[in-house]
Amino acid sequence: MSDQLRPRASLRTAVVWDVLKDALDLRVKATGRDALDVLDTGGGTGNFAVPVARLGHRVTVVDPSPNALFALERRAAEAGVADRVRGVQGDIHGLFEVAERGGYDAVLCHGVLEYVDEPAEGVRNAVAALRPAGALSLLAAGLGGAVLARALAGHFTEARQALGDPAGRWGEGDPVPRRYTAEQLTELVSGAGVEVGAVHGVRVFADLVPGVLVDTEPGAMEALLKLEAAAAELPAFHSVATQLHVLGTKRA
Repeated sequence: MSDQLRPRASLRTAVVWDVLKDALDLRVKATGRDALDVLDTGGGTGNFAVPVARLGHRVTVVDPSPNALFALERRAAEAGVADRVRGVQGDIHGLFEVAERGGYDAVLCHGVLEYVDEPAEGVRNAVAALRPAGALSLLAAGLGGAVLARALAGHFTEARQALGDPAGRWGEGDPVPRRYTAEQLTELVSGAGVEVGAVHGVRVFADLVPGVLVDTEPGAMEALLKLEAAAAELPAFHSVATQLHVLGTKRA
């Protein structure tokens, strides 16, 4: 994948981006349309929306932050895709106040379920926005990655707290309101009418490897990217990933 199209911070997003691009390419072939309608809920400043637009697709970004939407507009203009990116203020619970029900070939729901009060409702809304056989890309914080990170940092009590907490939180100072296992995410998606196609572990190693090693060792970045890609689909690594990505197709 071209570095120009790959989202920024590629070490953190490479696996998701490559899977998402393949899914969009499949929808292009299935629909016979070169330009798809894509909805990015919680899309913020356009980390995925702008690269998707650069592929030629029309992207609607729904985000509650006016500042993020302003940055999105600026980023889209700089990338030359302002005519294909539209930002609207809103959230996934009030999605159909600002977005069309059943109007999209693909819906991105990245970094949203951690923060909503009713995750199941959020997923149902994301799926309801899809056209039949549309693609859902869901990315959320993984429980196992947080437990491992706290333990490796020497915070063993917090690691145990996260392991036993219903929301996967390690304490009052935890900035993430909710984390998930792969099983929990696939149940949410399946229950909303989506056929799960693949589950990927994201940032299995990236958050654990010292940054200085990646920055200074020749070829280390590329080797780590390849390692992340190789481990992403293996179920054994889902339980220690910082994030979990679920890709599915809306049932007819």
